[in-house]
Amino acid sequence: MKIDRRQFMHGALAASCAPAVGAQAAGTSPVYIGDMHSHLFFFGMGVSPEKRPLGATMAAGNATLVAWSLVGDVPWLRITGQGIKQKGQPQRGEAIAWFENDLTRIKAHLDSQGLKLALNPDDIDAALRGEPRVVLTVEGATFVEDDPAPLAHAYELGVRSVQLVHYIENPLADFQTERPQYGGMTDLGRTVIEECNRLGMLVDLAHCTDIVVRAALEVSTQPVMWSHSSVTRTRQPNWKMPVWQARQLPLDTAKLIASKGGVVGLWPMRSDVGPSPEAYGERAWELGEWLGVDHVGFGTDMNAISRPAISSYADLQKVVRLWQAAGFPDESIRKIALGNFARILKQAMSARAA
Repeated sequence: MKIDRRQFMHGALAASCAPAVGAQAAGTSPVYIGDMHSHLFFFGMGVSPEKRPLGATMAAGNATLVAWSLVGDVPWLRITGQGIKQKGQPQRGEAIAWFENDLTRIKAHLDSQGLKLALNPDDIDAALRGEPRVVLTVEGATFVEDDPAPLAHAYELGVRSVQLVHYIENPLADFQTERPQYGGMTDLGRTVIEECNRLGMLVDLAHCTDIVVRAALEVSTQPVMWSHSSVTRTRQPNWKMPVWQARQLPLDTAKLIASKGGVVGLWPMRSDVGPSPEAYGERAWELGEWLGVDHVGFGTDMNAISRPAISSYADLQKVVRLWQAAGFPDESIRKIALGNFARILKQAMSARAA
């Protein structure tokens, strides 16, 4: 797994002349793409489903397992010069109403594209064979309010992964970009993780503080994911830092996630990973060196990052070609590209209690 920088850049040069996505060498099978975190209806990025339909976006890069994140706290957010901030607090019942309305809109778009949901392990196997599936996820479990019961309702509606926190206060846990109010995870947060395990929903710890991540790993009986951001080995992030630094995960904590079988997704924030698919590819491979090739995936945060290094699934296929041209192992490439995300999602689904 060790990167040779010259080898990587030589591979990048060679890959610039490589065939477009879909063109495969004789005797080889396509490398399919998985994305642990993406958006289409997130506000402020100028993207509409009419201009960028998900089906075409996935097909352009052979993406077959894409997590579409419903942002559970959008009505209570605003974009500021210091990043996304809370502008209000939902009244009782408002968050679940928002969740249900936005989910209806998401499903209507998926239906218009002929895209199927990933609902069970068989669907994950289909994605691994090249049949596109979309995973419904929720970013910020605001709809839970003070009772985990709505999680079962979300499951019945097709949600298969829940991210505990996002950008507004909720009664589950602290998040990275504001001053902690609980000093970690609450009892309700622990109960929510237990309920996700019982239902067969993958727990996503992105945006959680370091203390919360460690507490969650003690509670969860299944591997978890950190769907998007990056890992730092030089600092301990905190809420006073610039947003992209505050959102990083300390290396020792990332290793704990990996030690429990989990996966960390790398985002394409330019200020963090660099300006290009080449820079993203080098950083993702390096992350595999740090955590092990079984514990890294793509987490693009697509349509929620301004001017990202990776702006399409075709860009991720370019990363794959860079790795191939550099001579990196095919098995490792396929794990990072899709296999690791598929594995932990399938494991979470398979653990559903009878």
